[in-house]
Amino acid sequence: MRILVTGGAGFIGSHLCQALLAQGHQVDILDDLSTGSLVNLEGLRGGRSLSLHVGSVNDAPLVEELVSRADYVYHLASAVGVRLIIDQPVRTIESIVGGTTVVLDACNRHRTPFLLTSTSEVYGKGSRVPFCEEDDTVMGPTSTRRWSYACAKALDEFLALAYWVENRLPVTVVRLFNTVGPRQTGQYGMVIPNLVEQALRGEPVTVYGDGTQTRCFTHVSDIVGALLDIPGHPETRGQVINLGNDQEISILGLARRILEITGSPSPLRIIPYDEAYGPGFEDMHRRVPCLEKAARLLGYHPRRGLDDILRDVVEEKRRRLAL
Repeated sequence: MRILVTGGAGFIGSHLCQALLAQGHQVDILDDLSTGSLVNLEGLRGGRSLSLHVGSVNDAPLVEELVSRADYVYHLASAVGVRLIIDQPVRTIESIVGGTTVVLDACNRHRTPFLLTSTSEVYGKGSRVPFCEEDDTVMGPTSTRRWSYACAKALDEFLALAYWVENRLPVTVVRLFNTVGPRQTGQYGMVIPNLVEQALRGEPVTVYGDGTQTRCFTHVSDIVGALLDIPGHPETRGQVINLGNDQEISILGLARRILEITGSPSPLRIIPYDEAYGPGFEDMHRRVPCLEKAARLLGYHPRRGLDDILRDVVEEKRRRLAL
């Protein structure tokens, strides 16, 4: 097939494109390189099966051209990372909601199946753990910028599912939980790349909040495997599906595990949220996915655990720091 991947130069997008090419597909990438990078595409470029188009998903004529010749669209283009969301809320909202609207509109005209990568952030302040796809969501106040991302991605989901209900456009929504692996940068606040780089440099390993908040981390290869499977499962159309790993760890425990794996002498440093992100920052204490639906529809079970993730990230960061 010929497949369009928006945000294909990003962390997850580049791994997805690599896997699609390995399956023999032709791949078009649309990326404005604002958070994606050409470095992520090293080793992928140059072949006739891959075309990179540097541009925005808000560029309707360009999107129209690319969608018109695509057999399937993976829509990954989005603002990423807590730091970017806090610092650039206008860009966050416009790039998410505006871009998804443009891509969905083009897909609807050409009847091109569409997959939206959403986020566990849409569960907001939900306290029922594990998070299930049909659970209620609880958002914070609009005066707190941190929630703009969650609300924008939730609106993306509403829009995609509306196209399914109203126009029967084949759409699938996946909510990703803390995907990690090689090529991920800590530039936008991603916790594991940041902690690993600090440990390898011998700098203080910084934990925000009190460190008792817990997360579940998923290897990018598990996510990509599920994304590749979805087009072959028509029962996923019109569905919202959690993708992640339900192995839970506190951020303080994560930092200590990174220090063990790297053998780093770095000290631990606890930084209050207000100091890290400004007054009024809010966070979720736990974020654990229910994976029953993914298992039922896709046979999905994560194969790689936290230590696999950390070893892969440490190996890559060591290699890059040595250059």
